[in-house]
Amino acid sequence: MFPQRLQPGDEVRVIAPSRSMAIIKEAQLEIAENRLNQLGFKVTYGKNVHNHDEFFSTSIEDRIEDIHEAFIDPNVKAIFTAIGGYNANQLLKYIDYELIKNNPKIFIGYSDITALQLAIYKKTGLITYSGPHFSTLGMKHGIEYTMDSFLQAVTNDAPYEIEVSSHWSDDPWYLDQEKREFHLQDPYLVIQEGMGEGKLIGGNLSTLNLLQGTEFMPSLKDSVLFIEDDEESHALTFERDLQSLLHLPDAGSIKAILIGRFQKDSHATKEALIKIITSKRELQGIPVIANVNFGHVSPIATIPIGATASVVAKNAHTEITINQ
Repeated sequence: MFPQRLQPGDEVRVIAPSRSMAIIKEAQLEIAENRLNQLGFKVTYGKNVHNHDEFFSTSIEDRIEDIHEAFIDPNVKAIFTAIGGYNANQLLKYIDYELIKNNPKIFIGYSDITALQLAIYKKTGLITYSGPHFSTLGMKHGIEYTMDSFLQAVTNDAPYEIEVSSHWSDDPWYLDQEKREFHLQDPYLVIQEGMGEGKLIGGNLSTLNLLQGTEFMPSLKDSVLFIEDDEESHALTFERDLQSLLHLPDAGSIKAILIGRFQKDSHATKEALIKIITSKRELQGIPVIANVNFGHVSPIATIPIGATASVVAKNAHTEITINQ
């Protein structure tokens, strides 16, 4: 079930179901709001987005209230998460999934938000979007690819490609907007060649694995699995988290794997990724592409969880097409 596409004049709601928006600089929030206003959207905020405790989050009740109000408000057409964090999975048993199913709308974010996106998709069939947080849109420079992919995903129903960006950056832009370092982007890394088509399932790998064995975990049957992790992960933790997924009974029918570019501090090298993937018998015969533009390194593409994608990987040539 695809939500209704965004149109100029639509209201978008910002909520904070993980960490509080209070940790984001006001100047960054102003840039993000202005950017959406310039596209013709009206930005509103959940009433609890600035609340915070010693963990820089807020109560389950506050966060659930803002989720439910955003979905039930008929004026709201899309919901942005403010930022990621660590505790979104606290909310899963308290969400009214029937309310969401009856009021489908765009829900977008990444990282810790993966738990909510996959649970909502599993429980309601609603396509959710792995893509920029509201805070991401506060980036002054190097945002063009991210915005273009976001608009392709949520404002039209034509197929689009997860193309290779011209540059990438892993600097802490949120600390200093002018101190930026951009690197030329090489072609995506083809670890295994092949062709595959399936349903997009994935997001942040360590968060996704929190759902294993629960009622909130979507099936990996006939999926295009897309996974990424942040600088807290490294090659060894990535390997065992991936292996854990591959032990699931429906993982044997995965059609392709896309791996988001790792942050530099993770030290997940090209050689390590190749070794990890090629050593797994479960993945033989399917295309695997790494350094794809999604995850914690900017810019990022918007990927609809539950939509169909086709993947082609041959030599250095890649095609990743999202069918809407």
